[in-house]
Parts: sequence; structure tokens; C-alpha cells
Amino acid sequence: MPSIRKSLLQLVFSGSFMKRWNDKLRPMELFEVDKQAHKMMIAWLLYMENCQGLGEEERLSLAEQLVEGGLFDYFFRLIITDIKPPVFYQIKANPDHYRRLSEWVLAELTPRIQTLGEEFIGRMRSYLAVPDPQDPAGRILHAAHIYASRYEFHLIKGLNPWDEELDEIENDFTTILNAHSDLLGVPELMNETSALARFAKLCGRLRFQRRWSQTPRIPETSVLGHLFIVAAFAYLFSLEIGACRGRRLNNFFTGLFHDLPELLTRDIISPVKRSVAGIADIIREYEEKELENRVFARLSAGGHYEIAERLKYFLGYGLEQELGNTVRQNGETALVSFEDLQEWYNDDRFDPRDGELVKLCDNLAAFIEAYTALRNGITSDQLQQSLWRIKSAYQKDSYKSGVHIGSLLADFD
Repeated sequence: MPSIRKSLLQLVFSGSFMKRWNDKLRPMELFEVDKQAHKMMIAWLLYMENCQGLGEEERLSLAEQLVEGGLFDYFFRLIITDIKPPVFYQIKANPDHYRRLSEWVLAELTPRIQTLGEEFIGRMRSYLAVPDPQDPAGRILHAAHIYASRYEFHLIKGLNPWDEELDEIENDFTTILNAHSDLLGVPELMNETSALARFAKLCGRLRFQRRWSQTPRIPETSVLGHLFIVAAFAYLFSLEIGACRGRRLNNFFTGLFHDLPELLTRDIISPVKRSVAGIADIIREYEEKELENRVFARLSAGGHYEIAERLKYFLGYGLEQELGNTVRQNGETALVSFEDLQEWYNDDRFDPRDGELVKLCDNLAAFIEAYTALRNGITSDQLQQSLWRIKSAYQKDSYKSGVHIGSLLADFD
């Protein structure tokens, strides 16, 4: 399979420019990539609630449909841009119109996603051609989509009291979520005081935290949007290196939640963490203490012990290397090399996770943020230094975690 190239990575990043609710007065700009991150976090919570009692194959199949359905929806959205929901729903209600729109979208996307292989494109073609919002994955994604949109709506509602559309929009959100109330977790999300709702709202707050907060950039990415970009990169590279299904999914969700501790510490840049001996350990110790008190303990007390434990695995909680390569055997988590992960543990039964690949994707997302800002005319020593630092880090080790990162970064010269 050909290697993933610059154009696909930039397509994923392009949601950082795409504004939402841009016909309403807003307290801040709301971007598509932030909404997608929040949507997939909510989808994961609902998945964890609704996969209890399923066999391992069914659990993995449902999770795969969720992740790929979320990516397909995002790619589709990037191409059709900002069509107002009532217009889009009218198009979707006409099978012929929706088929023609989907065919055009796929034709536009194919040159950029063809490196992912015909199987991936075929799955996307099937997903777009015959959408089934009544299957379990489709219903979870739809409920998550509405919940994340409703969260944004409540941010702008008070600023638009004269807008005659607001009551209708809110009623639609409530009606749709009530129609999904048979899904485990949806009633709790609607209960603002429940542990699940409090955690979902906590995740949504990551859109308020700007990355590179002291450096002007275009676009100004948030921590929340960055998480989705890293998750998408991690999943796409996992496809490229032939990762098993469970490993691909773990990589996606690790990317999606890896900066969750920044809710508690804000975005502390790497040079600060490295500037004083031992400061990184102090920060990590504080993060784990606060995560335990404000996230894990509250979820467990609310009856969501499995969610708390899974988050710990994604975050490398309690391990010396939070973004290390991990496997699980006999209930124990162990750190392994990429070579061993690829050769011996690339099997769903080991619950494998490429922490080092997620870290690579984290650096790659930061590189694209800096590169894009410079291309958009922002002159900054910090941005230039970041590009140089990331490139230098991979000059000696240009093949990392199965990715030809050196040649990929050379695409941006």
C-alpha cells in the first residue's frame, strides 16, 4: 500500500478552519474539528454503556463501525462544507439527490484517501450509499452528534434572544435525543447532574483551551480539536501498518483522550516540561492525582467503573511511560517494543496499543499547526523553532513505529 502523504493529513486538519453556527452571534468561534472530537468522545461513552453483554467480536465490530462512521461523516462534512441542517435533511430525504451528492463527495475525496486502500474506500462508499441510522452504530453516532451540537447551542443561546429559529432548534435536539432514550447512557446525558453528563461537559470544555496560547496562529487550534486530529492520524496510520482491529481502535481512542489531563493543568508546552529537572514528574504526579479525584472516582461512584478503567488504559495511568506501547495479559498491562508489538502481539486478544505511534501523531499534528500558520503569513520564532525541533527529532530515526516519518515531513518542504 502506498504511504500516507501530505494531502490526506491536510484534509484531516482542514476542519480546523471550518466554522460552525456562523449565522449566529457567538461568544467565540466554534469549529467543526472541535465538534467532531466532542461527538466521538460522547459516542465512546455511549458505546461503553451499550456494549456490556456483547461478545468480543460484537464489541470490536460495533467500535469499528463507530470510529469509521465518524471518520466518514467528517470527510463528507469537509467536502459539502457548511450546508444548514434543514437543507441537508431535505437532500437526504430524496434518495436520488442524496445518491448523487454522495457520489460527487466520494469522487472529490478519492484522490486524497486512495492511499488508504480499496477496502477502506469501499467501506466508505457503502456507508455513504446506504446510510442506516437505525443500526446500533448509526444510532449511537446520531445521538452523539445531536448531544455535541446541543452543547454548542447552549453556548450561543443566550446571545441570540431575538432569533426565531432557536426554539425550533432546541425542540429538535430534545425530540431526537428523547427518541434515542432507549440507548443506555442517553437518559443520563440528559440529566445534567449525572456522572456521565458531568464528564461529557468536562470534555467539551477542552474547546476553550487554545494551543500555543502565547503564539498568534491561523487557525488557532484548541486542545479539543487537536485530540480529534491526533486520533484520526493514529487510526489512518494504524491501517497503513497493518494493525489488528483492536489495536487500531485503541490507537484512535488513545489519541482522542491523550490530552485529557490538560483540563487540570492547561497546555504546558514541552520546553517548559524539559526546562527544570524533575518538573515533568511533578506535573505527571499532579495530573494523576487530579484525574483520580475529579474524573475516575466520580465515574466509578456513578456506576461507570468500566469507563474509568478503560480511560486509565488509554492514558497509560500508573505506567512509567504514559504513551508507551502496551499489551494486556492476564489482567496485567506491560510495556513492549514496537517490534514485539508488530510481530508477537498484533492480535485482538492482547488488547494492544501503540502509544509511541500516538506520540508521533501528536508531534505531526503540532508540526502541521505550525507549518499552516507560517504558510498563512504568521511570522514567529516559536513556530519556526517548533518546525525545526520536530524535524530534527526524526532526522536520525526517520522510520518510527512503522511510519516513514522523515519522508513524510519532507513533503512539507
